[in-house]
Amino acid sequence: MPDRATNRQTMVPGLRYEDAPAAIEWLCQAFGFEATLVAPGEEEGTIAHAQLAIGNGMIMLG
Repeated sequence: MPDRATNRQTMVPGLRYEDAPAAIEWLCQAFGFEATLVAPGEEEGTIAHAQLAIGNGMIMLG
């Protein structure tokens, strides 16, 4: 969605991992992301969807 004040576009990448819980932990520790939403998957130990934020940016993963 465009930011009308700066005329910039916002892009939110979506990433897929075999081991999403480990990826979330690593991304938070390595880069300072904060897990703002983590929805568990149907199978134990899986993540259906997660949102990680840093500053005013965000990535989604599962």
